[in-house]
Amino acid sequence: MRILIYTYNYFPEPIGIAPLVTELAEGLVKRGHQVRVVTGMPNYPQRQIYEGYRGKLYLTELTNGVAVQRSYLWVRPKPTLLDRLLLEISFVFTSFVHALRGQRPDVIFITAPPLPVSVPAALLGWIHRTPIILNLQDILPEAAVNVGLLKNPKLIRIFELLEKFAYRTARKISVIAEDFVDHLISKGVPARKIVQIPNWVDVNFIQPLPKAKNPFRAEHQLTDKFVVIYSGNIALTQGLETVIEAASRLHYLRDLAIVIVGEEKALQQLHQFCEDCAVDNVTLLPLQPREKLPEMLAAADVGLVVQKHNVISFNMPSKIQVLMASGCAVVASVPANGTAAKAIEHSGGGIVVPPEDPDALAAAILELYYQPKKVKILGEKSRQYALEHYTLEHALDQYEELFAVVQKR
Repeated sequence: MRILIYTYNYFPEPIGIAPLVTELAEGLVKRGHQVRVVTGMPNYPQRQIYEGYRGKLYLTELTNGVAVQRSYLWVRPKPTLLDRLLLEISFVFTSFVHALRGQRPDVIFITAPPLPVSVPAALLGWIHRTPIILNLQDILPEAAVNVGLLKNPKLIRIFELLEKFAYRTARKISVIAEDFVDHLISKGVPARKIVQIPNWVDVNFIQPLPKAKNPFRAEHQLTDKFVVIYSGNIALTQGLETVIEAASRLHYLRDLAIVIVGEEKALQQLHQFCEDCAVDNVTLLPLQPREKLPEMLAAADVGLVVQKHNVISFNMPSKIQVLMASGCAVVASVPANGTAAKAIEHSGGGIVVPPEDPDALAAAILELYYQPKKVKILGEKSRQYALEHYTLEHALDQYEELFAVVQKR
């Protein structure tokens, strides 16, 4: 089957949707499908085009059997609202031209957010008479409104219309959690259109490893310490200040270390916040190369998931699957009614505390600090849940079945 994946982000971008889409594309190739990816020049999370891709309008690469068609994006390190709109608009136009250069696909698979990508994908689907599958990673525009990214009433209305357009033009909509299903139905999307397929993790790549002689621990002076790690995006939805405030409450535990791994520019603000709070038990590190991810996760006694209280309940951070696959006990500072909280509670592999509550977060970390047996049990439950619910192979089975269904109609 010829599959066209339409997405803003792809390898070598290290976090967000990019690793997931890359694993899906390469997994489908290994199963004998012909996969083409239409995407932008890599820029995330630094919001700066990577070295080697700058100054180019179009570029085509063959990466692990996947034909990757890249196009120009308007990207600025500190984007204004206008810059964000120009980013969307630039990708809509430049990507469509590139997408036309290739064989007719049997299926078009698009990831959202962002919503404007549904426009060129729908036009391409109309030209080729090809069905579209919309993969919904977040609910827009509500998510952008709640965290303050989208405030202008006219823009909100435009994105509401784009949302309706995306749902209407897709043959099927794949969602990553059960709460998404109910929400879409409440918006008038027919239940027959919706398929629930959770995000995945390569459990053969991310797996439990011994802490003894762990290279990440040795490199960052973490040997013989109780290590709590947050790794991933640092943006409006997280509120990592809560983690630093919790660390300040635990400063008297000299063998406890809290590690925050993220994009370097975002870490600069956290560094200042650490100084303001006078904490000395927080280590700030840049994002690690993907090949070092398993050993970094294995260095953790506890893995953190952090969200602000205003994150809508349909957001499901992909780091949850990764932490579980690593066999890590999870502490989640997230809304109690959210998808993230439900996933962790169902797994039995972690503790959920209220968001933006440093006292509650510190208490949960302290509980596990004094109960190593509980840490071990939670980690084992996390790993088992990942093996049962989040494997890449299971996701590939489900997507192959979905692609076959839409192709026959």
